[in-house]
Amino acid sequence: MMMISGQKPIKSSKQGMFQILDVVDLMRPLTKYTRQISNANTIPAKVREAFRLALEERPGAVHLELPEDIAAEIPEPDAHIFKPSDARRPSASQKSLDMACDMLRKAQHPLIMIGAGANRKRVSQALLNFVNETNVPFFTTQMGKGVVDERHPRYLGNAALSAGDFVHCAIDRADLVINVGHDVVEKPPFFMTPGGKKVIHVNFNAADVDPVYFPQHEVVGDIANSVKYMAENCGQCSNHDFTGLMEIKQALSAHLQERAEDNGFPVIPQRIVHDVRKVMPEDGIIALDNGMYKLWFARNYCAYNNNTVLLDNALASMGAGLPSGMMAAMLYPERKVMAICGDGGFMMNSQELETAVRLGLNLVVLIINDNAYGMIKWKQRQDGYADFGLDYSNPDFVTYAQSYGAAGHRITRTEDLQPTLENALATGGVHVVEVPVDYSENHRVFDEQLAELTCNL
Repeated sequence: MMMISGQKPIKSSKQGMFQILDVVDLMRPLTKYTRQISNANTIPAKVREAFRLALEERPGAVHLELPEDIAAEIPEPDAHIFKPSDARRPSASQKSLDMACDMLRKAQHPLIMIGAGANRKRVSQALLNFVNETNVPFFTTQMGKGVVDERHPRYLGNAALSAGDFVHCAIDRADLVINVGHDVVEKPPFFMTPGGKKVIHVNFNAADVDPVYFPQHEVVGDIANSVKYMAENCGQCSNHDFTGLMEIKQALSAHLQERAEDNGFPVIPQRIVHDVRKVMPEDGIIALDNGMYKLWFARNYCAYNNNTVLLDNALASMGAGLPSGMMAAMLYPERKVMAICGDGGFMMNSQELETAVRLGLNLVVLIINDNAYGMIKWKQRQDGYADFGLDYSNPDFVTYAQSYGAAGHRITRTEDLQPTLENALATGGVHVVEVPVDYSENHRVFDEQLAELTCNL
């Protein structure tokens, strides 16, 4: 993304420091590149550099600040436009690829981790071929969801929780983890220890080594090419034993089906995820805000394609669901899009309903309502603290949606959730659907049940 922001005149000012804010410094920790344009003649060079860095791995946001007086300048006649860079991503060295293949052949219980950096056009097919050729099971981080179709028989699950889940039991059993697309912005799904399992880092860039991540081997270069080479040169090995890993998959599959069609009201998270998956087509996009429901969707929602589950596990900021859903609806008007928000996250950007209605978007906004900050409640309970300061009142969401010109719906029976969502998706326009949630399942499943089940795996 390329951002251009204005600024007051910098050569002379008749208003002193009125409305002056150091936007460049503000953007520095958030972008790959941020500069103030102080001379019109430097615009071509700065624009080219900004676009180059925005497109390089890992793609990201860049920013230029254009002060009012510089915007009024006429550049010199010989100022020229720079052609965009056509640099190609280099491939990993033959030596590093062969060493990775050797480590994979010698392992007994290898496992593939798919992270945020693997979410690229060519990488999905390369990873699918790799899994099919080697039979190595795989799991994903939250931001790696959908890179490979999660209906694949070798898919173990998503590392949505920090520890203690079924997937973490599989990681503990593995003696080699092939870490494809690890990105430090995501919290790590496992910690490395000296003398523990070996890790191969496969990415566009070298690993950021820290006390809990110090891979024994790195394959640095174009990820798709690296994975393709490993698929062609490793194959299935007689010493590989996936029995224990696949036992965990079976246990997890059974666990995820529990109470998925429960008719209790308020609606439990498992039923919400189940009904959303039923109404969304294969290429449908869900855009998740940040809250307890994000963990439930990361674990329980089966993603079929990459970029069909949009979630933020980097800053994990509340308020991200509605705007990301709107952008998806703008980019892909022919596809079904649903923004899934908690009541707290929705209210942080709820005024953008006006924008969605004004732009004529086709968007369903599902508000999972507990009249509280549910995730923090769960965390307070985990840490032994009393429930404090997290309950609040909400507006009437149906009337609120109607005030912006959107359609509003309130679920009063669990059986009505699926048909209401189906009708909203089919009708088009902006729909807000409020569903009350029973979050007692957070403690029952994530604390009590997982502690009991995973210790037996």
